[in-house]
Amino acid sequence: MPSAAELFDLDALGRWAGTAADGGPVLPGAGPLVLRPLGEGHSNLTFLVSRGDTSFVLRRPPAGPLLPTAHDVVREYRVLALLGAGPDVRVPRVVAVCEDSSVIGVPFYLMQEVHGAVIRQQLPAALAADREALQALGLDLADALAEIHQVPWAPFVDAGIGRPDGYLARQLRRWTGQREGIQQAVAAAGGRARDLPDFDAVRDWLGAHLPAEQPPALVHGDYKLDNTIVDLAATVGGPGDGARPIATVLDWEMATVGDPRADLGYLLSFWPEPGEDLALGGLFQAPPGLPTRLDLVERWSAGTGRDPGDTRWFVTLAVWKLAVLLEASYHRWLAGMADDPFFATLDTGVPALLARARQVCGA
Repeated sequence: MPSAAELFDLDALGRWAGTAADGGPVLPGAGPLVLRPLGEGHSNLTFLVSRGDTSFVLRRPPAGPLLPTAHDVVREYRVLALLGAGPDVRVPRVVAVCEDSSVIGVPFYLMQEVHGAVIRQQLPAALAADREALQALGLDLADALAEIHQVPWAPFVDAGIGRPDGYLARQLRRWTGQREGIQQAVAAAGGRARDLPDFDAVRDWLGAHLPAEQPPALVHGDYKLDNTIVDLAATVGGPGDGARPIATVLDWEMATVGDPRADLGYLLSFWPEPGEDLALGGLFQAPPGLPTRLDLVERWSAGTGRDPGDTRWFVTLAVWKLAVLLEASYHRWLAGMADDPFFATLDTGVPALLARARQVCGA
């Protein structure tokens, strides 16, 4: 990731942070701002920005050229603001948004800092050794998703965030279009995007087996364990019946209104079963005590009152569209627009994901 100095005009950010917002400066006090990168995400960039004793989390797009509609942090801010004004959903409170690209070169927003652990490639040792805690974590992950799908969706449609029908067909068109956009961008630069025959086979299978849609719900669009913050104190050491290990849900840039089973399939595509290799989708190897995918499906169904049906189509969609998203990142890396070493692994990682999607659906 580029340094804070390369990504920000700190003086301009400091002036903006000192302007009035709701009766006072966004970041009160005097002295320079301090920025520290947070997390290991490969999409929008996240920093802790502090002045004195006050700190917030800042979200901004990555550097370099981006696909149309991708990395829209202002839209993400609007989603979080609507969620914060509605029923109890585990999201951070947003503080301020800046749509003026002249401040740091791109739009950005600030939200409250939520303390806890982001679990990616490895489970904390204390959690991995606690079967009861593992059960509580997995089931609460399904509960938090069910809460999202119970949120009234009409205010989001009214705000221009999604439409109440046609979501699954739009997903196919959108991600097919993203792939075509990559090809056109590479061609415009004098190159040729690589062939991905499994992409075409899975696209055709998804189109031929498009399921009937369920009634709409708010859809997160990128729901998985490492897009949450886990309260380990509420998880490890014998969590009680009312424990809520998932402290908050992050990364709402792809939220919309649609068939909530798309979120369920996405979660399942990242959730390991014993002995499985999920290619780039695996967060960790499944230890004894971790709930199964069927456990998560049943918990989500109980929380939403919805019939999940055959989840295979939705898992296939999840893996396929993740491959498209990462292919865009791979081409940004090839063009020298990103230096994240993870992107170098996508040379083989994207084809592996597409092969997995094809295996899931049997195309």
